[in-house]
Amino acid sequence: MKRDFLKSLTLGTSGKWFLMSVLVGVVAGCGAITFQIAGQLVVRFVLVEFSGFRPGEGHGERAMFTHPETAFSFPMLLLVLTAGGLASGLLVYTFAPEAEGHGTDGAIDAFHNRRGNIPLRVAIVKTIASAITLGTAGSGGREGPIAQIGATFGSLIGRQLKLSARDRRILLATGLGAGVGAIFRAPLAGAIFAGEILYREADLESDVIVPAAIASIISYSVYGLFLPKDLCFAHIFGGLSLYLTGSLTELLPYTLLALALSIVAVLYIKVFYGIHNLFAKLPGPKHIRPAIGALLAGLVAAALYYGFGQNREVLAVLSTGYGTLQTGLESPEKVSIQVLLIVGLFKILTTSLTIGSGGSGGVFGPSMVIGGCTGISVGKVCQYFWPGLVNPGAFGVVGMAGFFAGCAHAPISTIIMVSEMTGSYRLLLPSMWVSTLCFLLCQRVSLYRKQVANRMESPAHRGDFLVDVLEGITVGDVYKTDRQFERVPESMTLAEIVQLLSRTHQHYFPVVNSEGRMVGIFSDDDVRRFIFDETIWQLADASDIMIAKFLKVTPDEDLNSALQKFTRLNIDELPVLDSKDSGKLLGMLRRKETIGAYNRRVLENKKEVAHHAE
Repeated sequence: MKRDFLKSLTLGTSGKWFLMSVLVGVVAGCGAITFQIAGQLVVRFVLVEFSGFRPGEGHGERAMFTHPETAFSFPMLLLVLTAGGLASGLLVYTFAPEAEGHGTDGAIDAFHNRRGNIPLRVAIVKTIASAITLGTAGSGGREGPIAQIGATFGSLIGRQLKLSARDRRILLATGLGAGVGAIFRAPLAGAIFAGEILYREADLESDVIVPAAIASIISYSVYGLFLPKDLCFAHIFGGLSLYLTGSLTELLPYTLLALALSIVAVLYIKVFYGIHNLFAKLPGPKHIRPAIGALLAGLVAAALYYGFGQNREVLAVLSTGYGTLQTGLESPEKVSIQVLLIVGLFKILTTSLTIGSGGSGGVFGPSMVIGGCTGISVGKVCQYFWPGLVNPGAFGVVGMAGFFAGCAHAPISTIIMVSEMTGSYRLLLPSMWVSTLCFLLCQRVSLYRKQVANRMESPAHRGDFLVDVLEGITVGDVYKTDRQFERVPESMTLAEIVQLLSRTHQHYFPVVNSEGRMVGIFSDDDVRRFIFDETIWQLADASDIMIAKFLKVTPDEDLNSALQKFTRLNIDELPVLDSKDSGKLLGMLRRKETIGAYNRRVLENKKEVAHHAE
């Protein structure tokens, strides 16, 4: 009885996956806690201690440590920012070059192209390097690092349990979703994000959703236990529950918002990868590139700070920028359009310099700030023309969702994530409308270059779709019923068979009995071993050289099964026998006909995908 119970817990059962998902969730939650503590330590003992700069945070977040009353010094902030970039670059390029940039792309690449393998050192280096980059006011987000950290732990668990490549990929994506769900306190969004972010088109890695949901709930719970009681279930951007949709007429200005967000999204992606490509061509060691990027980002912030009368609000172009975004969402009248546009547009530049140069950080957080500030700005303009219809704060919430939906091609998870981060689903209708429009308008660009178009294009599913395509075609659809070929009587002598070979190009010869029923088969290679021994030409006949136990197919058999039989013995032709009469020979199926049918079907599918993409 005990043996039967243990046997029932084989890999792939719901119970086994539940246990593994819980394990991934616990580890990802602990990883999120470690990452958060590390970042807060750097902020307290480096950024605040030496420069006096205190980054603003959202409503549901606050500093873990008491900050001393240190006078703000911009030259010192510039020095700390550059030193942080240098430390991060030295760490990453010395120990784990895979940890550079915005993390999520690395996890996506490992899923598609590396059989679900990410070295453990990536999680360790990513945690420290990202904490340094973000803790020293580098412009970036937390989602990329924690996504790669969670994915690394999922991959590690898969390797330790000696799982297949497919299962490692599932655990990798599960860890990715669990990390995001914990750090943003959005467990449902984390689960959907894990399956959606892998593809550019409207496709979903369905096998990931249930394990990711379990792991995300567990990681969210573990991370919540670490937070103070008043923040355990608090939303990152709180105080926004009063926003709602009052009329379908509001969809008109929201459509204008979608157009503006799409333009800014394309600008963001072009600038980000333009700067990334420039730094890739920069001579000298890669280790100092993040320091150069951080210094340039600091100089941009300095120009804005001193150019606008030492206005602290514009410094949201550094660090996460959540403080200014929270103010704009909660009380739009307290932030001018000028500041919102400066933060939204120049956040593109500082993020590109910080992360595009090789610094370690995410791009989701900056996307929230860029999209939110753009949304509030558009809302303020629309409010001037429709004063009783438009609420700029609501436009900010919808802008957050729409902007990242366009950039990352992940509309569903983004809508849910923004709703969970703000604590309200009241803006679900305009969020869906704007996110869908942005998703459609930004089809040709993506913030994640390692995304593939869909499951059919993914190396992770290449074998799956080979089988699927062949299973849709039968032998009867392919083999030529009118093809002429020689049937050899089992009594034909070897001498007659040799003469037959000399006057035909046929390679495989079915052998039939006196009633015309197939009893065996031989190839020209089978005859060659007797060709120089003329003494047995008159003694041996077809029944002596044929193979009586041969592989065969029927007209209603699928081509996947036929291809497996071709490869089992490395043969080029198979006899086609009647499915109701196993001795009745109908024809011969060639391997090249099978491969040709597969190639034609794949070409048809690609044309269909291209047609839909247009």
